[in-house]
Amino acid sequence: MNETSKIYFRPWGCYQTLALTDTYQVKIITVNPNSSLSLQKHVKRAEHWTIVQGRPTITVDQDVKICGVNDAIYIPVGALHRIENFTIEPVIIVEVQIGSYLGEDDIVRIEDIYNRHRNN
Repeated sequence: MNETSKIYFRPWGCYQTLALTDTYQVKIITVNPNSSLSLQKHVKRAEHWTIVQGRPTITVDQDVKICGVNDAIYIPVGALHRIENFTIEPVIIVEVQIGSYLGEDDIVRIEDIYNRHRNN
């Protein structure tokens, strides 16, 4: 099994990497019902999200909105962002990360309902 076939489980759901290079990464993110990712930012990467299933509530800096299938969201480097799923169905998002560093340790958590450390 290589890096692009593993499924990584988190308290909010899971993700799978579909493609990984030095400058971009493509993931499928599944957010369980009544779950949310931390309010976070990245120092070295931007993200592009496309909703493929569900109706997540998306935060990017001060903008909070409910999104639907085929909506696209851009998260610039340094922007505060979060995915929340207040519904009873899973949310699935295709995420494309672009940047000089794509490691999971480029996460600065501001708020986290699961009480994880602020930097991973």
